[in-house]
Amino acid sequence: MTYSVAVSGASGYAGGEILRLLASHPDIEIRTVTAHSNAGQPLVQHQPHLRSLAHLALQDTTPETLAGHDIVFLALPHGQSGQYTDALGDTPLVIDAGADHRLTSQDSWDAFYGGDFHEPWAYGVPELLVGGVKQRETLREAKRIAAPGCNASTVSLSLAPGVAAGVIDAGDIVSVLAVGPSGAGKSLKTNLLAGEILGTANPYAVGGTHRHIPEIRQALAAASGSPADDIRISFTPVLVPMSRGILATSTAPIVGDVSDAEIRAAWEDAYGDETFVQLLPAGQFPRTADVLGANTALIGLAIDRAANRVTVVTAVDNLVKGTAGAAVQSMNLALGLPESRALSVNGVAP
Repeated sequence: MTYSVAVSGASGYAGGEILRLLASHPDIEIRTVTAHSNAGQPLVQHQPHLRSLAHLALQDTTPETLAGHDIVFLALPHGQSGQYTDALGDTPLVIDAGADHRLTSQDSWDAFYGGDFHEPWAYGVPELLVGGVKQRETLREAKRIAAPGCNASTVSLSLAPGVAAGVIDAGDIVSVLAVGPSGAGKSLKTNLLAGEILGTANPYAVGGTHRHIPEIRQALAAASGSPADDIRISFTPVLVPMSRGILATSTAPIVGDVSDAEIRAAWEDAYGDETFVQLLPAGQFPRTADVLGANTALIGLAIDRAANRVTVVTAVDNLVKGTAGAAVQSMNLALGLPESRALSVNGVAP
């Protein structure tokens, strides 16, 4: 069976990456691409690397344009998806790459986003531990999916095994992330100009203000079975001059007198059979270059007995595993297709 697809926000980074992955998917027909200010222009004018889609033109993003497809992907700025999802009740599968349907707590939405609160959807991180099982079980045959925030899913995948196994204390997490500017979207912003980011590293959303914090707390609470209020995280992203990528370094205290073997076993048990989330051998740590273009999260684990903390270093491509790849992987599960279809574990080098 071939499924017809519409992708909104198709001129942006997330929309373009969704299209790149879907273009090689044997079960998908990309029928419609939409935008706002760029409507009426050829898709390849804004995504010149998508040569196989050169026949498509960007249409206006309206409920009427998006309706009538088997699958709709929404790659819109936060707070803009809800106005369309409410009107797509007859669409068999809708996947939102924005934040509108990620959070279960309206209080968290009001504090970090504001505007209208929309119902939470199935969270699109298949490998995430939730109550002792993987999130993929919820995604199977899901009709509405919220693709994750790239920083949020990276930190959550980093720490969920240790939190679920009770070997680290989720009440004292510190995460510092090196992040490429493509995670901020394609809109023209002064702080993202080449002259502002080349040759420097710039922290942003410092002091507990980043919008992905409640998403991380929600995910880790689900992994541990504890209230989200019990998850305390100091989260600091740093913008660095690489177009793609996240390198997340997260630490948390070791609980009790668990052994080094028990700590490492938590991550090995969680990800030993996973295709796209891989724990590296002891003493090895990932680089963002190793996951460029891949739907892969590579994890390095260190046990610092002097500080009595576990350090987890995780690398992802923010546009693939962090966003579009997670969305397509979740789509495959929802449709009953092989989970890895049109997704690669292999990065691009040099």
